[in-house]
Formats: sequence, C-alpha cells, structure tokens
Amino acid sequence: MNMIKVLLADDHIVVRQGLRALLVAEGDIEIVAEADNGRQAVQMAKKFLPDVAVIDIAMPVLNGLEATRQITHALPSTKVLILSSYSNDEYVQQLMEAGAAGYLVKQTAANDLLKAIREAHKGNAFFSPAIAKRLRDHCREAFVSGQPVRRRTDYLTTREAEVLQLIAEGRANKQIAAELCISIKTVEKHRQQVMNKLGIHDVAGLTRHAIAKGIIESNAGLTATQS
Repeated sequence: MNMIKVLLADDHIVVRQGLRALLVAEGDIEIVAEADNGRQAVQMAKKFLPDVAVIDIAMPVLNGLEATRQITHALPSTKVLILSSYSNDEYVQQLMEAGAAGYLVKQTAANDLLKAIREAHKGNAFFSPAIAKRLRDHCREAFVSGQPVRRRTDYLTTREAEVLQLIAEGRANKQIAAELCISIKTVEKHRQQVMNKLGIHDVAGLTRHAIAKGIIESNAGLTATQS
C-alpha cells in the first residue's frame, strides 16, 4: 500500500495531537512531520516532501496563507489543505489563489479531514460543505450575470505580508530583518509599502488589521498594541 505522507502545522499542540490521533489510526496515512508555525511548516515541507500539508491559517511568524503560497510555489506536487476557524469568502478566495487544494472549517474538520486528504492526494479539491455551497452559488451568479468572478489586485506581496505579520506580533525592525534575513533598510521599505497599501500608518492600526483579517490571533498582538 502506498502511504499518503502528511505534514501537520498548527501552533496549538493539543490540536496537532488530536489530528495526529485521528490520522494515524488510518492504515494509509503517515505523519512525516509537524510544525508549530508557518515558517517551520515551509521548512519541514521542503525537507520531508509530504503529499499533503494540513495547515492552520492563524499561526505565528508566518501565517497559513503565506505558508501555502511558499509551499505550493516551491513544491507543486504537495497539496495544501487549510484548517481555519474563519470561513468568509475573502479567506477562501485568497487561499484558492495561493494554490490551496482545500479549505476546512475547524468545527467540521474531524468529519471531513480524512476524505479531504485522500481527495487532495488524488489531485482533487475539497471544501467544507458550507464553503463548497457558497463557491457554487458564486459561480452560478457569475454565469447568470455574465460577469467573471473578480480577482482582487490589492493584496500584499508575500514579503509585505510577512513583514506585516511580524510587525503585528510586536517585532522591531531589527528583529524582522534578522528573521527574514534582509537589511533593516529593506524592512523599512516594506513597512512603508504595507502602510501605504492599507492606508494605515501606525503599529496599533496594523495590529488591529492583522487580527481582523485572521493573520494573527488576538493574544499575539497584545505586545504590539500595548507598546
């Protein structure tokens, strides 16, 4: 039997333990690596070459959206499934554009995850039922109206999004430069570009934006908002 190699990435160890217990009980799934932040997920994916990466969207250092972009770019054969507490259309659209093979709402993930992994491994997309219905409805509306589904063009670049997340987590420019292996001057440039694109010109505002968009969890931004 060909085993499906799976990477688990979630910053909550209890969640990872629960997912691991669910998956290892299956005879055709092998957990090859685990990660507790997005950057580690990218590194583990490049090292262990999983067939499927199951990634939480709200993780420290690098969130699930940016991790997905980097994994699908570097490893086209690895299929990424997103786990999220959020299910709004903006998240789903961004993840699809980033190359995700599926999007599961955490509340129903236990029921859907095994099927989603097997479908992704076959090269198929899989979404939680409520999300799948909304996607069908959007496509139907676009077909009836004759208007294509619009793609947003104002997304931050991968590097800008990385800088935004680290700012929102309370990192100083010097720390961000060290984390991303770039110069402080480059960090300052990206920081200004982020502020200009978002129309937000203070750290507290950037932190609130990151929390509202699910880039970081609210407790991760306490340091930044209090400083």
